[in-house]
Amino acid sequence: MSDDPPPSMPPAPDLSVPGTDDGGAFGIDAFTLDDRLRLFHFAAAEKRHEYLWLLRAFDRGRANYQVLLHASEAAALIGGLAAENPGAAAVGDVQPLLDALAEWRVLDRSYDGTRAANLAEYRNRHYVYQFTQAGYRAYRAVEDVVGAALEDAQLSRLVFPDILADLAALAEANAAGDAEEVYRKLGRLDSVLNEMAQRAARFYLMLGDLARTNDARPEVFLAHKDALLAHMREFTAELGRYAPLLAQAVEKAAASGVERMVEYAAEADERLFRSPAARLDDWRQRWAGIVHWFAEREHSEAERLQDATVTAIRSVLALLRRVTEARRGGVSRESQLRHLAQWFTSCAGDDDAHALFQAVFGLGAPRHIAVPYADPELIAGRTSWWEAEPVELARTLVQSGRTPSLKGPGRIERNDAERARLRATQVREQAERRGAAVSLARDGAYGRVLDEAETRALFSLLDVALAARVPVTRGVGGGAAASGSAHGVRLTLTPTQPGESFTTVRTVRGDLHLDGLRLEVSG
Repeated sequence: MSDDPPPSMPPAPDLSVPGTDDGGAFGIDAFTLDDRLRLFHFAAAEKRHEYLWLLRAFDRGRANYQVLLHASEAAALIGGLAAENPGAAAVGDVQPLLDALAEWRVLDRSYDGTRAANLAEYRNRHYVYQFTQAGYRAYRAVEDVVGAALEDAQLSRLVFPDILADLAALAEANAAGDAEEVYRKLGRLDSVLNEMAQRAARFYLMLGDLARTNDARPEVFLAHKDALLAHMREFTAELGRYAPLLAQAVEKAAASGVERMVEYAAEADERLFRSPAARLDDWRQRWAGIVHWFAEREHSEAERLQDATVTAIRSVLALLRRVTEARRGGVSRESQLRHLAQWFTSCAGDDDAHALFQAVFGLGAPRHIAVPYADPELIAGRTSWWEAEPVELARTLVQSGRTPSLKGPGRIERNDAERARLRATQVREQAERRGAAVSLARDGAYGRVLDEAETRALFSLLDVALAARVPVTRGVGGGAAASGSAHGVRLTLTPTQPGESFTTVRTVRGDLHLDGLRLEVSG
């Protein structure tokens, strides 16, 4: 993993004013909105495969420090690609392809007078081509889509120790006044978080695609479900373990001085075309993103990611249950339909096919309708059907077998008063839990009897702290401590002092004995 921070992404173009151009701009800034959209014309053109192989040849030449290419040199590179991949051999004359790419501004065309050996060649205007900056980005975007694979959609659980170490190093560098180290660590943290967010987004999109294709190809899901479940469980366990540690590391780094940290990073930033104020604002936003990821008291991105992973585990288990129930009979619905289609194609004639259809679906049998009288007491039970009055039947019931229904959807009854009551109850319960947690942090858990609300808050904090799975060891000098936070307070489990075997917390439900542990609640 490189220590250099990623380059800042350019601001989004103003879509409300397409086609505007700044007369003082140059390079990629001179590309208007229409110019940037035209860069992708080669991906939808009729000869899109030939354009792609030609651009791959330019990319190979660029990798070999051969930036400017003549048409003959581009054709030679395509010949080298054709030796490795037969698809490149379909490229014919490259000159019209080069002219089209230059017109779309994917390639830059310039005149090379050094190639002219005589006056006739000089008049023929030898051109050389190279990628424009925007054109190379468009080509790489297309290659990313073409080369995307399922392996790219996976959660990254091994980055949490690196993030924790980088946060500790960031706090030390900020305290020591090392501007370059602050710049490197803060930039790498931002890069790692962006990559983790993109990986998580691709992973959950992959799960959605898998759920949508399950009815057509259940064997794909059954082949990958064990790896998916193990991967998600390991990720959520690691995230739950490192979340409180990362929150503490972010708070420690912030305690060393956020503004000083931002100033150090902006001072070491080497982006030439950014003003000092813009660089300060950019690094301030990056630090705010790191805080939002791990150190938010409520609804942090790490907490949302953990909730999304748990929800995905439930969805995969529900999907497994549905596939298992569909295959419980030993033959899936898909297999049954395939065999039925084979029987239809094997029929000798139309009569056999109609007989098979009748036997399978039974849609040609007479329709029996049972409709009672509107008032059964008016007709005696001993009256013969020949003598009784006929029953009125609806036309839809006779023609399609469906009972008539009312026109239009029914009216939805909304109980606003009940919704308001439930909302008020929810807000009141949240306020009670928050107040109980604040009371625990203010008065402590020892030396008094906790009421019902404080007891529930204590149990919820214990659940969060124990879910981190950090072992709390006993011994002289203390040991590891487990902690958890909720409702703006933090509970920390530490080993007891020498000579103290256990501690007791008195509650309205009874006494809670903690063997070898002592808990502390702080704001």
